[in-house]
Amino acid sequence: MSLKAFHLIFVTLLISLAFGCAAWAFNNGRPGWGVAAIATGILVILYGVYFLKKLKKISYL
Repeated sequence: MSLKAFHLIFVTLLISLAFGCAAWAFNNGRPGWGVAAIATGILVILYGVYFLKKLKKISYL
């Protein structure tokens, strides 16, 4: 597995964790933490898009 593939898997897991934390926070009455987790998830998505554009020519293997 290449570093690029591992990085994309890690970013995907981080996005899932951020939005899962947001759902947990909103369900437990902590809207500030929920908004922070959503903002983090959006920033990680933007980072993932940037990463894919930057390493477009490198294969996944």
